[in-house]
Amino acid sequence: MNQDAMQIKEKIISLLKVNGPSLPVHIAKGTGLSILFASAFLSELFYEKKISISNIKIGNSPLYFLPGQEPQLERFSHYLKSKEKEAFLLLKDKRFLKDSEQQPAIRVALREIKDFAVPFQRGEEIYWRYFVVPEEELSEKKKPEKEIIIQEKPEELGIFEEEKEEKITGEKKKPAKRKKGKKQGEKFFNKIKEFLSKEKIEILDIQSFNKNDLILKIKEKGEEKILIAYNKKRLTSMDLIKAHKRAIAENLSYVVLSLGEPAKNLKDLISAIKNLSQINKVE
Repeated sequence: MNQDAMQIKEKIISLLKVNGPSLPVHIAKGTGLSILFASAFLSELFYEKKISISNIKIGNSPLYFLPGQEPQLERFSHYLKSKEKEAFLLLKDKRFLKDSEQQPAIRVALREIKDFAVPFQRGEEIYWRYFVVPEEELSEKKKPEKEIIIQEKPEELGIFEEEKEEKITGEKKKPAKRKKGKKQGEKFFNKIKEFLSKEKIEILDIQSFNKNDLILKIKEKGEEKILIAYNKKRLTSMDLIKAHKRAIAENLSYVVLSLGEPAKNLKDLISAIKNLSQINKVE
């Protein structure tokens, strides 16, 4: 590495020490570099593990910061999307949240705000802690006699992974089914999210989420829409009516997704309606 590059990197680290989490545009301004070159140097510093990158994005860019500056990310929380902001405020207020007790949309949002929500496991339950709150505080609040404590990395918790099949006998079968339902719902959400990502469709808000259907507010080619995804292979006319009513309530156009092709009679109905001008009653 030449001397100039080393000096630029030292300058960037000095700027981060003074200013805290920053965008490439701020680093470009402080170093006199173009945004392109500033971003390149920031990427190098990240891969050298000298700086960190936030999960939250301001526009299309993450924040760059030094290890230990994580608490300063809190001042950017107002950039979170609506449901993510709701989950953030709830977790900040409660300090700890038990995953299985949260509404589906909040559970999904907690998984998105990785800068502020840290998962950990107690026995078979997943909990979330506010990122600046020590995990030990939960033990101080509640100390069951034979508490089993398991510490794992977030990626090892399998929060969005499909549950492994287990042989369960006796009375434990019902809880296992409930867990399976949650995993199926999360798997369905992930499939829709992956599809939208490939299509370059932005998720603006999660309005409803369960194992049967998913309602999102999206932005496609600059236009806000309602998306209703059904976790089944065959759509019915009632599914379209439900989606239509939701779109009317939101005053938006809508998109419908399913796991398979519409039935032929439904395709014919949609085709027939496209060119329908009106239906009148003859007296």
